[in-house]
Amino acid sequence: MTLDRPWGSLNYLDEGSGPLVVLLHPLAQAGEVWRRLIDELVPDFRVVAPDARGHGASQWDGAEFSVPDLADDVAALIDHLGAGPARLAALSMGGCTAVALAVRRPELVHSLVLADTTADYGPGKAGAWGERAAKAVTVPREKQLAFQVDRWFSPRFLEQDPAEVERVSRIFTETDSEAHAAACRALGAYDDSARLGEITASTLVLVGEDDYATPPDMAEALHAGIAGSRLQVLPEVRHLSLVESPPARALAREHLAH
Repeated sequence: MTLDRPWGSLNYLDEGSGPLVVLLHPLAQAGEVWRRLIDELVPDFRVVAPDARGHGASQWDGAEFSVPDLADDVAALIDHLGAGPARLAALSMGGCTAVALAVRRPELVHSLVLADTTADYGPGKAGAWGERAAKAVTVPREKQLAFQVDRWFSPRFLEQDPAEVERVSRIFTETDSEAHAAACRALGAYDDSARLGEITASTLVLVGEDDYATPPDMAEALHAGIAGSRLQVLPEVRHLSLVESPPARALAREHLAH
């Protein structure tokens, strides 16, 4: 399915029926990264998983964009579907997008699962993300994988489920390098930390205990800033918690059901 946007065509998966759940993927991934959670949710929900600009099968005009711009795309999609407010589950970059949406269009957000994410990457973020952006376009994608996979998954998961690791890695290598770099720059400029108190949606914050991309202290800051939120730290899990961890997905399903 596609939705026309000013920058091109937004691609999204749309499966199942029931209350609307929107899944927002991490950096340099696509909606299909959610396959396991999609399959677990579709008996009870309508599950929509968009590809961010330049990611997956979504087009992109090459113009710079911000995290609030990505949130505008999700808002347009929810408006287009006419099935909101949506229950959002979002991971990493997708979590930043979900926070940006929740503070700007609260009427579109029924509830939130924010996994391994932040509202502010902290001091030095612009420089650090600028370096990541440069590597995204200068290092061959296959050669970026070792760095990525170590961040994404625990050693135990790498050993136990190499097929899923390969599937997620393939989505990464197929991502457009220029879009990856633009998204890095967007994350380096993003800061909604002062607006967390505006979020009124019921919120579950998840984080892998061993996530060093967005470590537990970032999750704790989200939890402290969002009134009434719940925080769950997942033992022996790294960055892609909702891909790696069945207990994380179970917690997400439980939260989205309310």
